[in-house]
Amino acid sequence: MGNTILTVDDSASVRQMVSLTLRGAGYTVIEAVDGQDGVAKLGTADISMVITDLNMPKLDGIGLIKKVRANPKTKFIPVIMLTTESQAEKKQAGKAAGATGWIVKPFKPEQLLGVVKKVLR
Repeated sequence: MGNTILTVDDSASVRQMVSLTLRGAGYTVIEAVDGQDGVAKLGTADISMVITDLNMPKLDGIGLIKKVRANPKTKFIPVIMLTTESQAEKKQAGKAAGATGWIVKPFKPEQLLGVVKKVLR
């Protein structure tokens, strides 16, 4: 059985691109439209990793990471931020919340897969 990755982004086109990239490499993908949806879907499968946007309605990426880290069942799941934000203070906020890594959009499929493979080793 392969790894299941939860991708959380309010942009349908970004979710589609991430999903196509990951599925093409053999991963199972669950998509969520915002942080709140992501939290709801966390308990629906055995999630190996979360890839989330930062800026989203209802619950942003930082809020999502805090919820992942606060839950004993999910607190050790790696969380990668995939966002247009590249400022040091945003990265620091992500790291403080518990982000495992940070990828700036637009991303190259091989860059995303490289990070995923490295983290899921």
